[in-house]
Amino acid sequence: MEGAALIAQGLDRIAGSLERSLTGVSVDELCRVPGEGTNSMAWLAWHLTRVQDDHLMNLAGRPLAWAEEGWHERFGMPAENDFGMGWPPEQVQAFTCESAEVLLAHHRAVLARSKAYLTTVTPGDLDRVLDEPQWDPRPTVGVRLVSVISDNTQHAGQIAYLRGLFGGYGWQRS
Repeated sequence: MEGAALIAQGLDRIAGSLERSLTGVSVDELCRVPGEGTNSMAWLAWHLTRVQDDHLMNLAGRPLAWAEEGWHERFGMPAENDFGMGWPPEQVQAFTCESAEVLLAHHRAVLARSKAYLTTVTPGDLDRVLDEPQWDPRPTVGVRLVSVISDNTQHAGQIAYLRGLFGGYGWQRS
């Protein structure tokens, strides 16, 4: 299996975790935070999807699904690229969404675009150094893709934990 296919497999596993963790969760549970300064399942799912959209579509040289497909309107937010980095706790805790299905549909749309991009990535592409002088050393495409997998996996795990913490974990292994 080549690197890009391995990344696609990782993204599929993250999507499966989101589907299991978010399906059937009420809006109240989605937006509930376990304590001051913490994140809700809704914010975590939105954020990890936005990170994936931002990072992979920037690599692909494509517009983000967030604006191009109108997801910003579904979330009642501006079209400019904001994925929650640096938000103060009050802003994170004020984040809401209309349903778990909207979060999942948004993620499915971004995942489809991400996987389409990954089919075009060659092993040589993974070594391309990105023009990001703020990082030393500068990251490669491969490093950026692993960064997305790491970020998304951590947040998907946080969502699964919150689902269990709030007593709503009703999925079974198949």
